[in-house]
This record gives sequence, C-alpha cells and structure tokens, in this order.
Amino acid sequence: METVTLTHTAALARLGHALSDETRARVLLVLREAPAYPSDLAEALGVSRQAMSNHLACLRGCGLVEAVPDGRRTWYRLADPLLAPALGDLLRLVLAVDPACCSGEGCTCA
Repeated sequence: METVTLTHTAALARLGHALSDETRARVLLVLREAPAYPSDLAEALGVSRQAMSNHLACLRGCGLVEAVPDGRRTWYRLADPLLAPALGDLLRLVLAVDPACCSGEGCTCA
C-alpha cells in the first residue's frame, strides 16, 4: 500500500479547488483537447478576458496549467500530459454516478 503524504493530500485539494468552479473545469476540458490563447478561451466559454485571466491564474497556482510565451502573446496548456486522460476518467466517473446526466438526447450535465 502506498503511503499517503501531506503532499498527496495538498495536490488533491488543489485539484478539487480547481474543479469546484464550473468555468475552471470547462477550461481544463477545453485544454485537454488543445492548447489555447486566453482570449480564445474567454470567447469560447463566454466569459470576460479579465475573468479568464483570473481563472488561468488559479489553475497555474494549482499546478494544472502552464503558460507558454509566444512572442507578445501567451498560450496555455495542461501542465502534464497525464491530466488529459485523468480528466476523461473523471468524466466517465460522473456518468457512472449520474447516468441520467447524458442520454441519447444529449448531455444535460454541462
């Protein structure tokens, strides 16, 4: 059995904090598909650029995304390639917990 440390619990708490906000969760799901610029994320998710900046700062602070300078702009990606499949696993868990969430008529748990 693996020993659980304070580092483990702190990392899980940061992940939980990041996922506790719907917009941050949506940002992570978008970034699992492809890196993106903040302005594109803001437009795609229907939030202001300032709100997106705040969410990205939170996600950076949680260690889940990283900023990549690109000339005068910066784009964002998941900080670790293992996050993309982990987020997919979490989505499948949501569907296991609440199967009515997504049915043949589309997903209502968004």
